[in-house]
Amino acid sequence: MPDSLTGLVFRGAVASGPVSRLAAWVAERAGWRRYGLALLLGALAAAAMPPVDIVPVLVVSFSGLVWLLDGAQSKRGAFLLGWCYGFGFFVAGLYWIGIALLTDVARFWWLLPFGVMGLPAFFAFYTGFALLACHWLRPRGVARIFALAVAWTAAEWVRGHALTGFPWNLVGYAWSGGFPGGTAMLQTTAYTGIYGLSLLTVVAAALPATLADPRLGAPRRILVRFAPAVVSLLLVAVPMAAGFVRLADASSATVPDVRLRLVQPSIPQTLKWNRQEQASNFRRHLALSASPQAPGQKPPTAILWSEVAATYILNRDDAAREAVASVAPPGGLVITGALRSDPPPEPPDHIWNSLVAVNGLGAIVGTADKYHLVPFGEFMPLRGILPIDKITPGSRDFSAGPGPQTLRLPGLPAVGPLICYEVIFPGAVVNRKDRPEWMLNVTNDAWYGVSSGPFQHFAIARVRAVEEGLPLVRVANNGISGVIDAHGRVTARLALDAVGVIDAALPTPLGRLTPYARGGDWILLVLLLGLSTVVVLRVR
Repeated sequence: MPDSLTGLVFRGAVASGPVSRLAAWVAERAGWRRYGLALLLGALAAAAMPPVDIVPVLVVSFSGLVWLLDGAQSKRGAFLLGWCYGFGFFVAGLYWIGIALLTDVARFWWLLPFGVMGLPAFFAFYTGFALLACHWLRPRGVARIFALAVAWTAAEWVRGHALTGFPWNLVGYAWSGGFPGGTAMLQTTAYTGIYGLSLLTVVAAALPATLADPRLGAPRRILVRFAPAVVSLLLVAVPMAAGFVRLADASSATVPDVRLRLVQPSIPQTLKWNRQEQASNFRRHLALSASPQAPGQKPPTAILWSEVAATYILNRDDAAREAVASVAPPGGLVITGALRSDPPPEPPDHIWNSLVAVNGLGAIVGTADKYHLVPFGEFMPLRGILPIDKITPGSRDFSAGPGPQTLRLPGLPAVGPLICYEVIFPGAVVNRKDRPEWMLNVTNDAWYGVSSGPFQHFAIARVRAVEEGLPLVRVANNGISGVIDAHGRVTARLALDAVGVIDAALPTPLGRLTPYARGGDWILLVLLLGLSTVVVLRVR
């Protein structure tokens, strides 16, 4: 065995016991078996994410990764190990991106390998460099667990910010689905943000790997030998218990005299931009908006449609705007995703993916433009160099809005609009100088069919509500639509691909800033520096 088996070999003696034998077997894998096992462990970690939600598999996955890293004999080997692990994780967790190409398979079939394999291969470089950093430091014992957690979380943060960023399926999101106690664990993000929860989760999941370390003592010293497992459990149990206490003290108050109707038409993506279906799709929105409320319920005061629900350019189409106004509640609004362009009569130079509020007179009383555009979907990076066009209809790129905005609309508390995947960016979802009282996320996940993508997107949105201490209303073309309070609790929900409406009250905000809303990712920096100090001191 190589000398770098820091957790398994101590003065030439291999620890005894089944865990140690398993660790030694994992560390001794060589060649394609070694990297194949890393790929499988990465794919296994993806099973902790929504909608599968088997969070305990992270213990198997990260402990196995630690043992594989113990056996790394070179920097190149450590990097390849991390790359293979990341490739397995991202292929299993992001396969649904390729489904978007199937909406026009005749044009984009040749891009399928790039969507399904190319993006995971690129994202895997982040995990490759994370394990390279761990191998370079060569920490021992528990310090190598801290090193892995710091490197992994730092890589997640960089992935969330570099090249427009894509902070999807961060390890902390394992708690955002349906795992028992997950909502309680999510309360941690009010203090640390999702990156901080990722840091905690990796430490807890990887600590059991040290059960194989001989320096923990002979098997008869039960308290010492099983200390890592106990600490791992405490790292989950204590924040979860604190989360339950926070939830028990949480208010269920709603905003008086505000009743929202969320419209979910479930129009297939293959029909959404079909010119022959445009009028029919529009009428479906109008009919659902005008449907009577359930007996005993108050009528809605605002109608909410999804991203680009109105496929007309509303600020240039009086007839479409008047049709929208016809279903507005008395004195209320229809808030819809729509295309927006430069005002008439000149031909438009810019087109925006926007949120538009229309009153009963057909007047536009508020707009917000999407500021975080999707590469290859809403604009083409390196246009003029890459020989392809964006995969969404139309050849023109969208223009970007100015950034997070707060809209003040008649009859509603101040709202922070989020269009599509703008909701996935921690710390960048509201205007810090003019904070809203709730967030509205309009999206269209019909691109991804019945896959894990829409479930993950909805779960990610829950975390933004907890981080900011603000309720979040999510309106999706085909789901999942719902209302989420400031503690991440789902108060109303419409299932994926269901056709219908939700009439729901708007929960109130916390009334105070969460620590994360105050400090942002500076809190994460303090946590990373603290654990890094332990690693450096241990290495010295």
